[in-house]
Amino acid sequence: MVDIDKGFSLWLDFIERDFLQNSFGKLIEKGAVNGATSNPAIFANAISNSAAYDDQLVELKGKSAKEKYESLAVRDIKNAAIALRGVYDAGSEGFISIEVDPYLAHNTQGTIEEARRLFKAIDEPNVMIKIPATEAGYSAMRSLLGDGICVNATLVFSPEQARMCLNYMKEGIEEFDNSGGERIEAVISVFVSRFDQMLDDRLDSLGLPVSKTGIMNAARIYNMIERNHTPSVRTLFASTGVKNESLPDDYYIRQLYAPHSVNTASLAALELLDQGEPPVATLPYDDKTIDEFFEKLEQNGIIFSEVCQQLMQEGLEAFRNSFSDMLTRLEEQ
Repeated sequence: MVDIDKGFSLWLDFIERDFLQNSFGKLIEKGAVNGATSNPAIFANAISNSAAYDDQLVELKGKSAKEKYESLAVRDIKNAAIALRGVYDAGSEGFISIEVDPYLAHNTQGTIEEARRLFKAIDEPNVMIKIPATEAGYSAMRSLLGDGICVNATLVFSPEQARMCLNYMKEGIEEFDNSGGERIEAVISVFVSRFDQMLDDRLDSLGLPVSKTGIMNAARIYNMIERNHTPSVRTLFASTGVKNESLPDDYYIRQLYAPHSVNTASLAALELLDQGEPPVATLPYDDKTIDEFFEKLEQNGIIFSEVCQQLMQEGLEAFRNSFSDMLTRLEEQ
């Protein structure tokens, strides 16, 4: 169960049409999740591997690949938003996220225009538009929040990215509030497991703790966001699927469970959480503990800023590749 009273949130990191129609509502009803999110890789997998989209694809014959994708995605996101609407109306939860075209990551105006178009097409208030945390993305976040469109900043790896997101988000939220807007929210999605996937073998060879780097980085960013006292902006712990098979599926969820934050879960992680004891708060960590961890990395030749930069580039490329592969398959249908 999600302990909403203490400010914990758990969003499902999965979208697929049959699931939305048959199982998603049951998870919401029993309080297992109070939101959901998607990304180009999730949609690519769903559309490529589920027959649930076949009938609509027949209706979309003659459309471009991107038009087909948007039609499929908009329907799924709208259905998810409708399923979550009761949660949304009851408080500060109930959001579903959809990402803009990853090829727009360095195009501010293109990002804004696509985000507005998707939000209008879905036509539900509890939708967050996911924007990559790039220089172009920061300005887009500010503009969209100023318009009253909720934002999920994605592909956040470094504290500097998170700080930039927060600063631009606060400006957009202030603009919306000054215009008389009633409700606006944002999350900063800090990617976690990819750090450990990259560094664990090296850390193990050095005798340093493994499967901790992503957690400590996320804890550092969480502290920074909380110190800014912006109630409508929360840390979201993303990329929490384990890459190390020796770890349980719910490892990162249990290690990063904190007030005024969102965690994300796969279906496998949700099942494991349901079987075990409820998660308890693990954050905040004190700054000294976090600083000592990263000082030890630096002492052993690991330049963390370079790691963050590399992971950001790899993340952008992975999302672009997933999106491109999906569009190629849709061209053939």
